[in-house]
Amino acid sequence: MALPVNINQLISGKAVEWDRLEFKKGWNPEDIVHSLCAFANNINNWGGGYVVIGIEEKDGIPILPPVGLSQSSLDAIQKELIRLCHQIEPYPQIVSEPALFQEKHIFVIWVPGGSTRPYKTVTTLGEKGQKRYFVRHGSVSKIANLSDLSPLLIKAL
Repeated sequence: MALPVNINQLISGKAVEWDRLEFKKGWNPEDIVHSLCAFANNINNWGGGYVVIGIEEKDGIPILPPVGLSQSSLDAIQKELIRLCHQIEPYPQIVSEPALFQEKHIFVIWVPGGSTRPYKTVTTLGEKGQKRYFVRHGSVSKIANLSDLSPLLIKAL
């Protein structure tokens, strides 16, 4: 399945990080697993969200041209993404695509709002034990607090 968005429009438009879009300069698995979980929980019912890796941001605004990723890292990122998704319960559905944007390699992940929510994941990748629910508020993926949990659990019904 292809991404349901034009990557050029996603990045080049009046893009700013918000509830549905996050830019990452590089591959940071711990931050990314939190965002994947938060987008899958889709607390606002807006269809999930996108993580764009290889584009730095400042104050939520993408810095262009992109930093990019090495072409040789794209296969490893795709393999590690599968491992990361196994850190999320239940396993989320995602669509990802390596792409060329302004002559730089980037990696785009779309996490649709999950039909089996709520989703939870570890707070740190080395952690064993309790997992937490993550939600997206504006440009921040964070551990759900009590006021987030009620609507999240209700949406799961």
